[in-house]
Amino acid sequence: MDKGCRYGTHRVITPEGTLPQPALKLDNTMSIYDNELLIDVQTLNIDSASYTQIKSACNGEADKMKEMILSIVAERGKMQNPVTGSGGMLIGTVKEIGPNFPDKSLKVGDKIATLVSLSLTPLKINKIKHLDPASDQVDVDAQAILFESGLYAVLPNDIPEKLALAVLDVAGAPAQVARLVKEGDTVCIIGGGGKSGVLCCYQAMKNVGPYGKVIVVEYSEENARRIKDMNLATHVIVADATKVMDVYKKVTAIAGERGCEVTINNVNVPSTEMTSILVTKGQGCVYFFSMATSFTKAALGAEGVGKDINLIVGNGYAKGHAELTLSIIRESEEIRELFNRLYVK
Repeated sequence: MDKGCRYGTHRVITPEGTLPQPALKLDNTMSIYDNELLIDVQTLNIDSASYTQIKSACNGEADKMKEMILSIVAERGKMQNPVTGSGGMLIGTVKEIGPNFPDKSLKVGDKIATLVSLSLTPLKINKIKHLDPASDQVDVDAQAILFESGLYAVLPNDIPEKLALAVLDVAGAPAQVARLVKEGDTVCIIGGGGKSGVLCCYQAMKNVGPYGKVIVVEYSEENARRIKDMNLATHVIVADATKVMDVYKKVTAIAGERGCEVTINNVNVPSTEMTSILVTKGQGCVYFFSMATSFTKAALGAEGVGKDINLIVGNGYAKGHAELTLSIIRESEEIRELFNRLYVK
């Protein structure tokens, strides 16, 4: 059995010398190196920005979406949308474990969810078994490789597999909220009605306490009403986050002219960077969880309006993020029921 690099560089075909995530093509031969896992894949949870782009490009036609996903994986050896650059994650069963894979507690037959992006995961799809344009979970007959450095979680027994997949896909977002938001803060969550947004709202309300504010900006009236009904925010604004000054005026009317201490951006469409920046006070923080974010626009835009704020890239990993996110599902029966209805098909 061949020896592999901890970070998976042995799988990179082009360009040489880079890591698997920025690579244009990976070796997706499903014969493992000494430090890899082989996974029989059950379901892909495609990143929201990526799935939205694929759905739009295919006019919402399921067969065309299947063809597009298969062509991306055939070309790249991984599920990395060439437009958004993002991937998603998967659940599956451990089929084979390399002798030098570090976690000796893992067993063949364990059900796991990968906690690293599909944009760096060697993947081979034999067949797409089910795709619903309304759901970013795609059932497949496929295999994948996890590197030695790859993160994963063994699926819990008390939460249905597809529900666990849905929430673990965005586990980094509420975990970062738990770190960034303090008691008494005013927080703006842009795109609060989606999967990551709901989890962020729950954690933000928990952190700010009785004297803080959680302001949600949500495009969908239905999602906004849901946030209100579930008491996941102190204020809900129905607005288009790409309309910068409209949102700025509405948020600062609640937060005050200086704006919010923390802004969390969860939207899955581009051009909301400056909205997030303008509603945030000086020395505050914007966490861009959205993979639709242009970090060039964000960095140069903040400079252009004279905003000295911390801009945080949406790293999907935070220590303890899986446990924290699963605990929200255990704590909130309302969120569990909502996600079961929306994401478990």
